[in-house]
Amino acid sequence: MEKYSTRHPANRPAVSRRDFMVKTGAAIAAFSIVPRGVLGGPGRTSPSDKPVVAGVGIGGVGHGQIQSCDKAGFHVAVLCDVDDVKADHTYKKFPQARRYRDFRKMLTAEGDKIDAVYCGTPDHTHATISMAALKAGKHVLTVKPLTRTIWEGRMLAAEVKKAGVMTQMTASPASTESGCRICEMIADGIIGDVTEVHIWSNRPLWPHGMERPKWTDPVPDTFDWDLWLGPAAKRPFADKWPAGSLPLVQTNWAHVQPAVYHPWNFRGWYDFGTGALGDMGCHHWNTPRRALKLNHPTAVSASSTKIMAESWPLASSITYEFGARENMGPVKIVWYDGGIKPPRPVELESGRRMPADGIIYRGTKGVMIANGAGGIPRLLPETKMTAYKMPPKTLTRRSGIYGEWFEAVTGGEKPSEHWPDCAVPLSELVLLGCVAVRTPGYLKWDGPNMRFTNSDEANKLVKPNYKNGWKLI
Repeated sequence: MEKYSTRHPANRPAVSRRDFMVKTGAAIAAFSIVPRGVLGGPGRTSPSDKPVVAGVGIGGVGHGQIQSCDKAGFHVAVLCDVDDVKADHTYKKFPQARRYRDFRKMLTAEGDKIDAVYCGTPDHTHATISMAALKAGKHVLTVKPLTRTIWEGRMLAAEVKKAGVMTQMTASPASTESGCRICEMIADGIIGDVTEVHIWSNRPLWPHGMERPKWTDPVPDTFDWDLWLGPAAKRPFADKWPAGSLPLVQTNWAHVQPAVYHPWNFRGWYDFGTGALGDMGCHHWNTPRRALKLNHPTAVSASSTKIMAESWPLASSITYEFGARENMGPVKIVWYDGGIKPPRPVELESGRRMPADGIIYRGTKGVMIANGAGGIPRLLPETKMTAYKMPPKTLTRRSGIYGEWFEAVTGGEKPSEHWPDCAVPLSELVLLGCVAVRTPGYLKWDGPNMRFTNSDEANKLVKPNYKNGWKLI
């Protein structure tokens, strides 16, 4: 078992990483973190003095995100990916890192050599990788959405509480300046009681609304297709859509990638991704969830373009209904994707365009609109914004996804998207919409009991059907 030493000038016995990073977290939080210069020489920290992270799925979004972990203060010592070619640029960034293809072998071999695990794989393998890391006693950061199904998220939340580790998700935080400002403006009552929220995204930027290819391509030696599939049902590998084919030309992006499944385009398939809502929903929903104190919705329903057997529709709109919460009345929230936008607010001046993606908050006293998931909203019309005096800053601004996780792992405050507190219920809101898209009708949701009270068909989508011998618990 590797020993962890802080290399503080005081002479102290070494302790295991697990003991240091988890059991003494509360004690560390009572003191300031030792400056880097003290630990690693003038102006720098020795890698052995940093919490050690292993990255799983580091060829796509993981390429930049594992570098963000490094910049936050982690030592990137281990990298794992099923695609040697896609991962190569990350391997070159961290040439000293030990390499693996199978995350299970990585966890077995590394043991106490690592403190934390980053997971940047497709949605359908988030739960299995994250659960394995939790059971190994590691802190975990997983990309959004946390899981592909609601049940998986509930199981991860329970395991986090058992493990006593610090977890984080990569959704746009509600703890940033913009997130806090929105919460403060709504609490200030400038638009009165919020009764409606409209959220829209310019996604998907990858193929949706397609059928499974009828051809098969050879699997490259540099890519482990079976490991990529993981708990999903076996299917033949197909590499790229032909140029000019319908799945490519109907995509809402001029630079669409031609891959059928990997890389990037897994998002369009039920078995592997969660569509446009799954990709962007956690970003857009995080601040409204905090500002409006949202918990379980009472009902959800959807409309969309044609529902295909295996892939998400080209466009959809999803309506959520929430009952009264604390001092807030009922609220309706509507999500739009695939180029669909909400009705243009009458208060928006004729010379102003609706943003490509954004959020509208409508209350009993007014309306405000924000650009994207992280924009600070403006009152409509602009003359109201000019006259408005912003409220005092009462909420704590934090350092962002990776900084928050690093601070928590080294004994500080829990991350803002710690799974049981935020990432699981936030992802669940998104996943409820995914179920609604695939299930006709008005769905009544019993959140505490994790079931729809009026649809057996919808309930079948709450829990995954793992294949190929994979299990979560």
